[in-house]
Amino acid sequence: MTPVLQTEGLTKRYGQRPALSDVTLDIPAGRIVGLVGPNGAGKSTLLNLASGLLTPSAGTIRVLGARPAGDAAQLARVGFVAQDTPVYAGLTVADHLRLGERLNPRWDGALARRRIEQVGLDPAQKAGRLSGGQRAQLALTVAAAKRPELLIFDEPVAALDPLARRAFLQNLMEFVAELEVSVVLSSHLLSDLERVCDHLVVLASSRVQVDGEVEDLLKTHYRLVGARGDLDELPAGVELVHAEHTERQSTLVVRADGPLPGAVKHADHLDLEDMILAYLTRDALGAHR
Repeated sequence: MTPVLQTEGLTKRYGQRPALSDVTLDIPAGRIVGLVGPNGAGKSTLLNLASGLLTPSAGTIRVLGARPAGDAAQLARVGFVAQDTPVYAGLTVADHLRLGERLNPRWDGALARRRIEQVGLDPAQKAGRLSGGQRAQLALTVAAAKRPELLIFDEPVAALDPLARRAFLQNLMEFVAELEVSVVLSSHLLSDLERVCDHLVVLASSRVQVDGEVEDLLKTHYRLVGARGDLDELPAGVELVHAEHTERQSTLVVRADGPLPGAVKHADHLDLEDMILAYLTRDALGAHR
């Protein structure tokens, strides 16, 4: 099966400032990919490159096996919802569906009308008068009714209250099941990613810090606790992600593909949020040294 997203040495600069540096990814189709990182990490740049809104400064990127936005057929294969779930304030809900039908050759009008009814949107209501949650549902419906093979979301729920966020993610999961679509979802809300994502990409300082299947990553990441000095030397196959020390004790987050050090007194697997925060903390500390 063709990967949903492939990059090799992908680099994007704005003037002399790198937004992405030497990014190499190979993400299988059929995944819900969580893309996470601090502000300025390069998340939006990567998604805009994948959507064809930007072109690389160096390296390559292929989406569903082809150049992003290479032609009308490729554009139809990808649904993109940018930050702030953009809709046209002066158009009604029904106008958005009619516009979607005119612009998209695989438009599924029945699906769009059904989902609008299910989430309680008034077709005659102008988008500018909808709540944030309602605008998000409208943007999601328009993107999904294209019948794409890939849905890309850039911080779609950041401004929503918890109930609206939950409703949006629930509807997203329903679309994934119904359309058998791949998803790349950028978010700062780690608990939301933990609920829905099965593949993870962590970006910081324009570079990939870690990526892989969530299940595999959780199996290979540990929090180790030992006496101060006992964990100073790690065996081959154990990568230090982040360390904290007191006078008597060391606490390490590691990625271990082999056996753990014998001096470990206590080892726990991390949850997804703690694992992500360990990589982001490592990057933040390194950037300030």
